[in-house]
Amino acid sequence: MKYFLMYIKQTLRFVLKPLSFTPAIIMMCIIFMFSSQEGTTSSQLSYKVGIKVFSFANEKLDKGWSKEHIEDLSESSQFYVRKTAHFTEYFLLAVSVAFPLYVYGVRGLWLVFTAGIFCAGFACLDEYHQSFVSGRSPSKRDVLIDCCGVLPGIILTRIIGWTGRMTIFKPLSNSEESDKKHRKAKRRNKPLHN
Repeated sequence: MKYFLMYIKQTLRFVLKPLSFTPAIIMMCIIFMFSSQEGTTSSQLSYKVGIKVFSFANEKLDKGWSKEHIEDLSESSQFYVRKTAHFTEYFLLAVSVAFPLYVYGVRGLWLVFTAGIFCAGFACLDEYHQSFVSGRSPSKRDVLIDCCGVLPGIILTRIIGWTGRMTIFKPLSNSEESDKKHRKAKRRNKPLHN
């Protein structure tokens, strides 16, 4: 069992750890693609999302709304759909940035600070990028909404990471701690007493 756990630990460390950055890179590409859309294309996408949301609500809540009423609701709610999309994108970016940092041992306030600064900086660059796109303009309010999505994402990552360390990954962290003790004792040429 000990060798099996060592094998798992080595596999996680050398194969999967570097891959933990992949979701963050994918999220940054998705955000960049949405920011690259022209204003009319972006508005049409928000409108279509609104139609789907209100059609789903109409069906599940049995509201009896007409197609025209659903279209009116979608038109009037575009602002909220867009801002919810901003919040959600940066929530997911924060999770995908904080997770690899957590995997590499960044914990506590350093995790919040590092992932938060990175995501806030990316939000600023994203808004700057929008200033070059036809029909779009940068907005400080969007950066603020983006940052409001970042904090819950980082907190969720901390909760999941801590829960994982205390439950399913506890055997791995215990064997890692004992490995550190053995290495320290070996360096000092002292016998280790458990």
